[in-house]
Amino acid sequence: MIASKQILSTHHHVFALFLALFFTLSFLQAADEDKAVSSLEDKLSEEPEELEDTTIQKSSTFVGNGEAPEADFNFKEVENKEKRIPEDLTLMSLEDLLSIQVTSVSKKAESLSETAAAVYVITQEEIRRSGATTIPDLLRSVPGVNVARIDSNTWAISVRGFNGQFANKLLVLIDGRSVYSPLFSGLFWAEHDLMLEDIERIEIIRGPGASVWGANAVNGVINIITQTTLDTQEGVFKGLIGNEEKGSVGVRYGGQLEQNAWYRVYAKCKKLDDSVYQNNGKAEDAWDMKQTGFRIDWDITDRDSLTLQGDLFQEADSNVYAARAYVPPYSTMRQDNSKTTGSNVSAQWKRRFSNTSIINLQLYYDRVDSDFYLIGQTHDTVNFDFHHQLTLSDSQEIVWGFGYRIIWQDLKNSDIIMQHPESRQDNLVSGFFQDEITILKNFLRLTVGSKFENNDYTGSEIQPTVRMLWTPHKKHTAWVSASRAARTPSTVEVGGQIKTAKVLGFAPDPFNPFATLPVVMTAYGSDEFDSENLMAFEIGYRFHPIEQLSLDLTTFYNIYDELRTFEPEAIIYTPTPVPHYEIPLSTDNKMDGKSYGAELTADWWLEDWCRFRTAYSFLQINLSLDEDSIDSISEESEDWSPHHQFSLRSYFDLNENLEFDSGFRYVDRLSGPNISSYMGFDCRLGWRPVADLEFSLVAQNLFRSEHAEFVPDFSSGPTSETERSVYIQVLWNF
Repeated sequence: MIASKQILSTHHHVFALFLALFFTLSFLQAADEDKAVSSLEDKLSEEPEELEDTTIQKSSTFVGNGEAPEADFNFKEVENKEKRIPEDLTLMSLEDLLSIQVTSVSKKAESLSETAAAVYVITQEEIRRSGATTIPDLLRSVPGVNVARIDSNTWAISVRGFNGQFANKLLVLIDGRSVYSPLFSGLFWAEHDLMLEDIERIEIIRGPGASVWGANAVNGVINIITQTTLDTQEGVFKGLIGNEEKGSVGVRYGGQLEQNAWYRVYAKCKKLDDSVYQNNGKAEDAWDMKQTGFRIDWDITDRDSLTLQGDLFQEADSNVYAARAYVPPYSTMRQDNSKTTGSNVSAQWKRRFSNTSIINLQLYYDRVDSDFYLIGQTHDTVNFDFHHQLTLSDSQEIVWGFGYRIIWQDLKNSDIIMQHPESRQDNLVSGFFQDEITILKNFLRLTVGSKFENNDYTGSEIQPTVRMLWTPHKKHTAWVSASRAARTPSTVEVGGQIKTAKVLGFAPDPFNPFATLPVVMTAYGSDEFDSENLMAFEIGYRFHPIEQLSLDLTTFYNIYDELRTFEPEAIIYTPTPVPHYEIPLSTDNKMDGKSYGAELTADWWLEDWCRFRTAYSFLQINLSLDEDSIDSISEESEDWSPHHQFSLRSYFDLNENLEFDSGFRYVDRLSGPNISSYMGFDCRLGWRPVADLEFSLVAQNLFRSEHAEFVPDFSSGPTSETERSVYIQVLWNF
């Protein structure tokens, strides 16, 4: 139970934040009413022709001018027109794609080609034609992103290195809602199986995003943005059957509630077969998923909009893992059937005061209840976020905001992981600002900003950034950035106890000179564990040499300090449950590191009916322990990410009704977990006999019948392999 004092303190924090918000909104309303009157007087004094030609100062962000009457401007109509992306790649020129609006870099809309960051966007049409059935599979072709499947229901995904089942330097958002697990600071990807047809785009930032999004946005941010209900005013049925994905069914329907309100509801379920071990044995890791949800978009007025959305899911999977044993064979394999349920609901209110001022307020609740084999958990998250976008002049625009998050955790200890205390409450208070200054119009732009956070683990964190964008020519764009980011401790790293299954060796029995006892390791969390820090430097260059070709090159140099280590302490004789020796490992920050690399993408329209998209990534990580560290395992993590990755996707419209798409990828060897390099090839044949009906035949991993991509780094279980798969899909719009 959470102490009443903690709850009272939380209420004070919430009250203070809402009080601050009240005064902020009051101030903004008063200020903008004054601006509106002045703006309206100016407009009335203009000639009619001049009034008709009035334009928005920043068309990618604001619409309207002052407090004009409804007849003059419809904010929502223009906003929806700006956001909508054509549904067919053949209807988009390369210039259209480069002009796609992204919001993940600075919490405001800006053109993809004009961002001072390494950003990659996966559009809805690319999702449809990818042949992928999960979000992890969609990310395989993104430069700088390493996607490795561990088993049927588990993935290791990271950006620019440090990959693992619970990669902790990557922040993932779904419509602005953070979905990382506070228990491990990682992500359970199987719990977020969205209906892919509802996704508008996925924005991937390679490099720090902490100055806007906060801690854990260290090496990258993945922001999954779903479509508005206005763009999904139809029914969709999707059915799939294959040799690995045994069956998947999804239904979505959208409609109109009233003149300015729209909705959609969806439901889906899927079942995946077991993967196989390297010795061809059955892995017993089948995956079942059921999920349903809704979204409502309501244009309350021409200036106010409200979005309500929520999801409910139930996920069941099987896992085989190694557990500690103190007698021969000193390790035992167990099978566990886990079930996870979860729900979330969020509300987002947007208010446009004028063409120079817009606010956004989001409140969400998220709950996950899992009997995961490593440790059972129930965590509830309440998050409040406010940000304000303000144009001060033609050459300066600021975005600022603040937020508050409460996480309640109730854990159920297992014989592998134990947490003390089993229940806790964590609070996170944050604020940020970002100032964008145009030094020379259409030529040179400077962005400075920082995130300020206070958490219950390490106290205050300051995460600044400086970015410069240079556009010497409309076909050339260069940018540089310097950013600091922090990765705050997870619950387990502070108060956890993890019992490894591996026996290190044997030592003499102190009570029997003719016998030996096994020696094992147990990792212990520490209250002294501090944040991991990153100082990142990036240089980017975008080149549009001809109308059909676009190139994007990014290089980076990262300096890490205070990285996590496991420091051995004096060996201990433990008589229970069976006499053995234990080496305690204490969590500490005694490792530094450097990484550098390059990422290149090319988009080429050979013809209107033929497009190629390719990406190459190079990464080198060098880690070094402090002089007083005696850790023997953490330094090996530099070899758990591939040095080289390459992908090539092609899209062919063979005729009006027939599509052929393919994807090739190469992933370099992982010397740490001893995973060989591999190549993969996927292809899709799509046929539309009529406009609203599509059949697809998809084959994945055609080069090899099975291959290993990663190892179960957390559970020490046997290595599973990803198999060749084939499926047939029908997609019906009604």
